[in-house]
This record gives sequence, C-alpha cells and structure tokens, in this order.
Amino acid sequence: MDSCSEAYSRFLSGDKDAMTEIIIEYRDGLLLFLKGIVGDIYIAEDIMEQTFMLLAIKKPRDKGGSSFKTWLYTIARNLAIDYLRKKRRSNEVDIEAIGEIWNDENLLEEKYIKKEEQILIRRAMNNLRNEYRQVLWLCYFEEMSNKEISKVMKKSIRSVEAMLYRAKKALREELEKEGINGVND
Repeated sequence: MDSCSEAYSRFLSGDKDAMTEIIIEYRDGLLLFLKGIVGDIYIAEDIMEQTFMLLAIKKPRDKGGSSFKTWLYTIARNLAIDYLRKKRRSNEVDIEAIGEIWNDENLLEEKYIKKEEQILIRRAMNNLRNEYRQVLWLCYFEEMSNKEISKVMKKSIRSVEAMLYRAKKALREELEKEGINGVND
C-alpha cells in the first residue's frame, strides 16, 4: 500500500490532515496532466479541485486492483473528459487573458520540470495529439507502467504500447523541427 493510499484510508477514518498530504503529493503533476487534456491551466485547476473535492465529500472507495495514483488520475481524466463533452455540446469559447495563462503555466512548469531538456520536451508535446500528450505524460512524468496507463486511459495494454510508440515517434519529429536531435526514448 503506497503512502497516499494509506493517507486516504486515514482520511476516510476521520483524519482531516491526511487529505492535505494527498493534495500536496499530487497537485502539480495532476494539474499539468489535466492542462494537457483541456488546454487551459485555469480550467485544469478547476478540474483538479473538483477531483480532490470529490474525494473529500463523496469519499468514494478505491475498488483496488491499481495504485492510488492510477485511481486518482483516472477520476481526474474522467472529469476532464466530462468537461470537454459539455463544452463541445454548449460550443462555448472561453477567452482568457493569454499573457496570464502563459505566465502561470511557465511558473508551474519551471517549478515541476527542472531540467532544460524536459522543458523543451514538454513544449514539443503541446504540438502533439491529445492522446499522445496524455500517454507520454503518464509514462515519463508520472512514471506509470503501461498497465497503469491502460487503466487511466481505458485502453488495452497493447493499444497503449502502440500509442506510446507512435507518440514517441511524433515527439521525436516535433523535437527535430525545433532543431533538437538525438533525444533518447
């Protein structure tokens, strides 16, 4: 049982500080993952807050079979997909102050991703298809196994492996466009 799974069990037993531990552990990575799905840091932040609120208020039980992190990211991804469906149906266009979004995103990126090569890879990932961004993010930045990724993305392991192969190839092509060659998988 990982530490956040234990923290969630403590929270369910009445330890309110345990939820704070979970939020601190996952907020930055979850926020950037969601930003990759919805394309807006502020909306991603709202969805991240909804995810933690769902855990705190509805107190769903993990059915087991995967790590707490996989379960949490699956919940967050489902909320993001619900948001995108609603947005598509209402056909709303959300225009924010682009300068503020860019500044906030860069501050978060620099805090979370320290090496220059990783920052360049993250920016190149923004030019990839949404599914490719998701699979690469979960694989490299969240260090999930293909099995965990398959659960989060609701795909077969074989499908994840194929998507990861195509995503790496597309990322390599994007990096080459930027003049960066020789990046290893």
